Amino acid sequence: MLKNPEQTIGLLIDKQTVSFISSVDCDGFPNTKAMLPPRNREGIRTFYFTTNTSSLRVAQYRVNPKASIYFCDKRFFRGVMLIGSMEVLEDADSKAAIWQDGDTLYYPQGVTDPDYCVLRFTAQKGRFYSHFKSEDFTVS
Repeated sequence: MLKNPEQTIGLLIDKQTVSFISSVDCDGFPNTKAMLPPRNREGIRTFYFTTNTSSLRVAQYRVNPKASIYFCDKRFFRGVMLIGSMEVLEDADSKAAIWQDGDTLYYPQGVTDPDYCVLRFTAQKGRFYSHFKSEDFTVS
């Protein structure tokens, strides 16, 4: 049993160099994509990612905000799936809050690039796998 889910899962997430996000397509099928890790997180409830406004994932989230994110620690063969909703944020404050030096590689016009947006994921529940066992939990 997870004694301190936020700490255990938070440490797992912070050590990963890749994250996976999933959306739902127009036919109701899940679509999963590897991403850079979240730029910021608030506990294990809210996560902020950068992406292109023109991306397929953004179009899917605009139609159906249901989403999941997954983090995998392949060294110890454990992982966590969080289920919730994804919002597409395009306001200046949200974009500036997670902008980093070097982002012009992806968004040449800088923080105001119209093809730069923020994905804010809010978790409702999750499932943690470790030591050949899975455990469901609610995110508060």
